[in-house]
Amino acid sequence: MTMPYSIIQPPFTLKFREMSKQELKDYFRWFFDVLPQRIDELGRAVNGTPGYETWQPDQTAASLNVLGEWFAAHVETRPRRPEEIQKIADSCSFPIEIPSEELTNRTFSLAMDIGMYLSQVFVKNHPTLQWDHPLKGSKKYIDYGQPVLIGFGAMPFNPVHMMVTLAYGLMDKTKTGERLRGIYDYWEKLIKPI
Repeated sequence: MTMPYSIIQPPFTLKFREMSKQELKDYFRWFFDVLPQRIDELGRAVNGTPGYETWQPDQTAASLNVLGEWFAAHVETRPRRPEEIQKIADSCSFPIEIPSEELTNRTFSLAMDIGMYLSQVFVKNHPTLQWDHPLKGSKKYIDYGQPVLIGFGAMPFNPVHMMVTLAYGLMDKTKTGERLRGIYDYWEKLIKPI
């Protein structure tokens, strides 16, 4: 059963390496402007699913257990078009097997919303964490131009990227819904003490 859910519509390409610095700054502001409403949208989607009516986005680590289970049941795929497969193949410096399936826009949107929610669980429970926006250095840097949390030692935490990666793991069945809480628990151990 598909619950009512409004897919996020960023007014940006999300091709961070191709965006201008001003576009990246606008994206950073937009991210935080829409964050509360996207968490509300996520809460309505989860609560609109039979068996999940009582889930609360209360920003506790425990809330991630149920949310991960729910996410695993709502990852959807679509067939990749031949031109998509060719474009990926052309961009690779060596041959790799390219999956014939891709996540749907709805799944990417859920991953973004869950990433936003996960970031708020971290920030609420660990006030030493701070947002950063890497714009210096190489555009090849994996988190270039994206909102990341810092305070985990040397590694920044990109919540949206992490949830898209989880969605791929759920898609190919190498991960389960329990992984969402596992990600939180792993990164929580890396937080630098005050």
